[in-house]
Amino acid sequence: MHVFETLLALLLGATALSAVARRLNIAYPTLLAVGGALIAFLPGGPRLQPPPDLILALFVAPILMDAAYDTSLRDLKRNWAPVSSLVFAAVGVTTAAVAITARLLVPEMPWGAAIALGALLAPPDAVAALAVLRHAHPPHRIRVVLEGESLLNDATALLIYRLAVGAVAAGSFSLGEAAPAFALVCVGSVVAGALLAWPVGYVTRRIEDAPSSVIFQFVTTFGVWLLAEELGLSGVVTIVVFGLTVARRRASALPADLRIPSFAIWGTVTVVLNVLAFTLVGLQLRPILDPLSGQERAQYFGAALLILAIVIGVRLLWVLTHHGLGKLLRRRSIAGDLPPTAKDAVVIGWSGMRGVVTLAAALALPSGFPYRDFIHLTAFVVVLGTLLIQGLTLRSLLRWLKLPADNLVETELGVARKAALHAAMLALDGDDSPAAERLRDQYAEALGRVRDGQDPTETRDHLLQRRLVGASREAIEQLRRAGTIGDEAFRRVEEELDWLELSTRSSVGS
Repeated sequence: MHVFETLLALLLGATALSAVARRLNIAYPTLLAVGGALIAFLPGGPRLQPPPDLILALFVAPILMDAAYDTSLRDLKRNWAPVSSLVFAAVGVTTAAVAITARLLVPEMPWGAAIALGALLAPPDAVAALAVLRHAHPPHRIRVVLEGESLLNDATALLIYRLAVGAVAAGSFSLGEAAPAFALVCVGSVVAGALLAWPVGYVTRRIEDAPSSVIFQFVTTFGVWLLAEELGLSGVVTIVVFGLTVARRRASALPADLRIPSFAIWGTVTVVLNVLAFTLVGLQLRPILDPLSGQERAQYFGAALLILAIVIGVRLLWVLTHHGLGKLLRRRSIAGDLPPTAKDAVVIGWSGMRGVVTLAAALALPSGFPYRDFIHLTAFVVVLGTLLIQGLTLRSLLRWLKLPADNLVETELGVARKAALHAAMLALDGDDSPAAERLRDQYAEALGRVRDGQDPTETRDHLLQRRLVGASREAIEQLRRAGTIGDEAFRRVEEELDWLELSTRSSVGS
């Protein structure tokens, strides 16, 4: 089967599995990875092994960009302590624990290879974490920490991984020589991401049609990643800083008629990439197992399962330890700073799903790298194991712990709506026209609904308008069926009704 046909078939099958996952109320990445592994062993099953660099650029860059754009910098600053603990300490402790375990299980493995294995297994993957979290719906205060971690921990782990692989190639490792290079890469990536956001924003504001705008957004996202890698910087850090900087620009950088389709397309593309990424994770099992003998498979599987337990246990132990130290030191936490309770710490510790970054880093090891097959199999077992064990139980854990309701976002949404409605009504002062009076009444009604904690878009006028739009759609559909009007006239009126419906849904509440 040709590659294009294979991709279409996989996308269709993955879409069906995603629908099944929603019906079963489980996270779709888990089901996709298992489905991909089963497909890999079918007679004549597809074998897709794209270059690891392509995997990172294609799947990670746009998803990180999308996540960085949506990240609240304010919330990230408020939760700097737990996020930093996970990004630096948890990654370092996990890397060390896995490296020591691997050396005990396989004494012949060089320390450089063992550290590379620990580094690529250390970070929970942004793709996996965000996909599972959006399905599990944890409280906002927990989601802020986990999303902040998922944005930044790949950078720490992949930098350690790069140093370890270089040490194996060079035959030696010097912390004194590596530390300056590590710092230079981090600082250079931050500076590059911030600087690149300014010319990109300047050009973006001058593009006036939606297709060109969306294409430019994707090209610049991939371009920033590739440029960072070409310069020897961290693509992860650069793209995250780039996304955070772009998102901090004025909301009016894009007009509404460009922003609406841009957001819709970005949302669709990230879902497609998630679907393909986790299916691809499962498809790698057969190529990993084929070169191994039966004895090697049994030996490697046993070691990989033990390392899986170490990866899960170390993260949980570290988060609980961090929580205990925080209570011992009586550190006063800002509103939203985590983890304030043992229950929050348990959820954060259990949210350590690995994904496509781990597998891509394993596949990127050069041929001839010591114990490369063992590293490949261990990476797959840890990815699939964390998706199955943690991904399938996270939702149940949240229900069992019965965490208190978190109304921070809803409270702030009410504040924003009141400010927007007051500003709109103030802009009508001095205008006594009938149109202004009608709008003043609509906004007053919406403001009253906000004060009562209700949806401001559900005013009587808006509900009536939506009913009228539905009747109008049915009328033009009947004219088209009867042949009274053609498709071109139908589409133009349909588009006008679309915009009218959108305006009735969001003009007041936004």
